[in-house]
Amino acid sequence: MQFTYTEANLLPDKHPENIIYKSFTSIFGEEGNVLVIAFQENEFYKPDKRYTWKDLNKRIEEFKEINFVISTENIKDLKKNEKDKSFIFKEVSKQFPIEAKTPEKFKEKLFLELPFYKNLLYDENTSTIRSIIYMDPKVVNTAERRDFIFDTFIPLINEYEKKLSTKIYISGMPYIRTLNAQNIVDEIEIFVLGATLITSIIFFLFFRSFRATLISLFVVGIGVMWAFGILGWLGYEITVLTALIPPLIIVIGVPNCIFLINKYQQEIAKHRNQAKSLQRMISKIGNATLMTNLTTASGFATFILTNSKILKEFGVVASVNIIVIFLLSLLIIPIAYSFMAVPNKKHLRHLKNKTVDFFVTWMEKTVRKKRVNVYLVSLLGLIIGITGIYQITISGSLIEDMPKKADFFNDILFFDEVFNGIVPLEIWIDSKREKGIVKPATLRRMNDLHSTIDEIPELASPISVVNLIKFAKQAYYNGNPNYFALPTSQENSFIYPYLNKSNNHNKLIEGYVDSTGQFGRITTYMKDVKTSRMEKIESELNSLIEKIFPKDRYGVKITGKSLLFLKGTKYLINNLVLSLSLAILLIAIFMAFLFRSFKMILISLIPNLLPLIITAGVMGFTGIPLKPSTILVFSIAFGISVDDTIHFLAKYRQELISNGWKINRAIFAALRETGISMFYTSVVLFFGFSIFMSSNFGGTQALGGLVAVTLMMAMLANLILLPSLLISLEDSISNEKVLKEPKLEILDQ
Repeated sequence: MQFTYTEANLLPDKHPENIIYKSFTSIFGEEGNVLVIAFQENEFYKPDKRYTWKDLNKRIEEFKEINFVISTENIKDLKKNEKDKSFIFKEVSKQFPIEAKTPEKFKEKLFLELPFYKNLLYDENTSTIRSIIYMDPKVVNTAERRDFIFDTFIPLINEYEKKLSTKIYISGMPYIRTLNAQNIVDEIEIFVLGATLITSIIFFLFFRSFRATLISLFVVGIGVMWAFGILGWLGYEITVLTALIPPLIIVIGVPNCIFLINKYQQEIAKHRNQAKSLQRMISKIGNATLMTNLTTASGFATFILTNSKILKEFGVVASVNIIVIFLLSLLIIPIAYSFMAVPNKKHLRHLKNKTVDFFVTWMEKTVRKKRVNVYLVSLLGLIIGITGIYQITISGSLIEDMPKKADFFNDILFFDEVFNGIVPLEIWIDSKREKGIVKPATLRRMNDLHSTIDEIPELASPISVVNLIKFAKQAYYNGNPNYFALPTSQENSFIYPYLNKSNNHNKLIEGYVDSTGQFGRITTYMKDVKTSRMEKIESELNSLIEKIFPKDRYGVKITGKSLLFLKGTKYLINNLVLSLSLAILLIAIFMAFLFRSFKMILISLIPNLLPLIITAGVMGFTGIPLKPSTILVFSIAFGISVDDTIHFLAKYRQELISNGWKINRAIFAALRETGISMFYTSVVLFFGFSIFMSSNFGGTQALGGLVAVTLMMAMLANLILLPSLLISLEDSISNEKVLKEPKLEILDQ
């Protein structure tokens, strides 16, 4: 198995936004290779602090995984060389050595005379000093990055925190990705162990049988190993989504075991004939369980039809493993019981459990006498759900789902506050001619865009070749910070010759113009903002770009990880309607295969769609946004909740035939027999999915809670609303002409 080393790319490879981003990185290289460290100290300029900070940055730069480091201790000042008519770079730390008698002079130089580094390496208002660390792009998306961050980088930072006697904040995409990926790995263990523990405890409390519990654990244990094995065979990485599959297999596999074992024990209680009981368990429950697993697998398989790689992989592995867990259940459980003694009265006592019996009796009374109330409550739920749907928001935030309690998340908030974020937003400019980017006219246009970006509070100060040209003008006027601006047309004639003769290149700017001078970039960083605000910022920038850069002379595109994730989220939401519609269509086809009745299909979909609408409404009212993680709720919940419908209707049809088409008797007989198993499975599913609420990831928490609640509502809808509808519409639904002989044979007694 392999673990992911990047954040999820939600867009298809051939999506226009992905093509733009890949073209950008092919010219300028990996944009997500920057680490940043910072500390807050009013007296950072004092010798002991400066020396410690310098030593830390020097040690970091010595590692083979690091290309170079820019810090306050190796920054360069641009100086005019009158003799050669050129600019030269001089290290500031040599002009203001640590041993100087007046250390405050270094602070004055940095804060007052070097605006080029303002908001890049320091923030004057908060006395924060920052270093920018460029990792080798070759190791950024590999396992080497993980080893470097955990084994080398973090221990080194901890060591120097003690030396500085202050907190060192760390951030940057390589750091965030590494800790985020480790959280995913850690949570797989928690989820698998947690789901196993809670489902086995509930299973034992229901069945009061170690034998039944151990058989079920054996089945799901093999299923989990298959899930991991299939991930490895297919070469899929463990992502925040595929990490959910092993615990999902446990949660979905246990209900299979419950239905099969419960039927076996019911048959034993009737006639004590083991062979007959095993045969009926396989033939009766096996057919219904096949259909339920096919519908659940279909719900997941619809993700394969999206063009999103991460969703495709999730859909493939989940759907395959659901079929696998069905086969394992159907083979292992009967074989295991065939070698064992017939269950005794102690093992069958749970069939007359007072709590479950009370629940089933309450349902019967509700369906018999309070159907009007059932319809009113359902209608109220529908109205509330539809109203709430209009309140749903969309979240395309790259960091929203990250663990809020983790230290690295607090560091993200720190850099958001002080330096306006760490998630890059790139503006890629094509001047359509060689050396066009450094032409004065282009630079002026880029400077206008700089000014607009500076006015947007959620964006950091931009960096581009414009900064260097401004620095050159300041240097020409002997370092006077008042001249940190673009040269006028007249000044260009005597400043540009100095630039052309300068062989030195500041490493900070090298990555902002390509080798031909045709392409340039403006890099800014974005705070973690709401999606609506992000879209507004994008719209503002696009409208301004259209005014500043004529389309016939320039090609300008906005890209970057933050924008890519936003577009990916919207793409997934657009695909949600498609995947959910396909899931409903596929499940309707299965129902038609089972019952061959169009009216029955419509009736059966109502109790499964209603909980989804209510859940969507709850998301709207509680402020849970639609995002890559919560999008999955609907397909997962629908695929699983239909299982209850199939089990109930399959039993209902059997009872109709055996009771001479007497509707009421058939419904309540089906309710009594399937009600116990459905109650058991819903409780297992509820607590099984609730395990995900222990996650550090906000999206996984929401996914677990929403699916758990939706499935509980679906159980009530299938055991109360569905029988009520069948009774109310008995003349048009439940007769021999409508309920034709099913394609799938369901054996009678």
